[in-house]
Amino acid sequence: MSELLVLVGNAGAVRTLSLNRPAALNSFTSELHAELLAALEAAAADAEVRCVVLTGAGRAFCAGQDLADPMVAPDTTPGATPKDLGHVIEKLYGPLVKRIRSMPVPVIAAVNGVAAGAGANLALCCDLVLAARSASFIQAFTKIGLVPDTGGTWLLPRLVGPARALGIAMLGDKLPAEEAARIGLIWQVVDDAALADAAAALAGR
Repeated sequence: MSELLVLVGNAGAVRTLSLNRPAALNSFTSELHAELLAALEAAAADAEVRCVVLTGAGRAFCAGQDLADPMVAPDTTPGATPKDLGHVIEKLYGPLVKRIRSMPVPVIAAVNGVAAGAGANLALCCDLVLAARSASFIQAFTKIGLVPDTGGTWLLPRLVGPARALGIAMLGDKLPAEEAARIGLIWQVVDDAALADAAAALAGR
């Protein structure tokens, strides 16, 4: 049996979903997408679940898309037609963003490390974002010639205003958690060792 890519835990009415590809910094594959969406659907359908916490296993929250995933990796066969990455957005990222934004209960992101590219915007899609002090947020899209996906172009200007949103998106600089909180991108920063307990307390509220 293959290892679960999303770990599911329950504590009272709080359900915790942990992305579980720690060796790959929890980067997205099509399989991880499928498991996460199914876990969110199950949480939405369970009347006993009153809050969802989304976090990552290991030292990262989510490093974005795994560029080695067959769905996005370029076909190196001579003369091969380039892959349509827009199809990946529509099939995988769109449904995931819509499910998080339409959850019937609050969703808290507990960002335990780097949140880059789609991983950063996955966190920002949540209702509340709690981050460890060592965490960081990176809109890495510009580094590979893309614009932010996973709701980024919609979320960023609404969270921090158009000027900061353009700077964050176009420059792709690493934004430390404390700076992210200062400019209103996220809700709160806590010490690394306190993140799990702080997320549990917040979810309990």
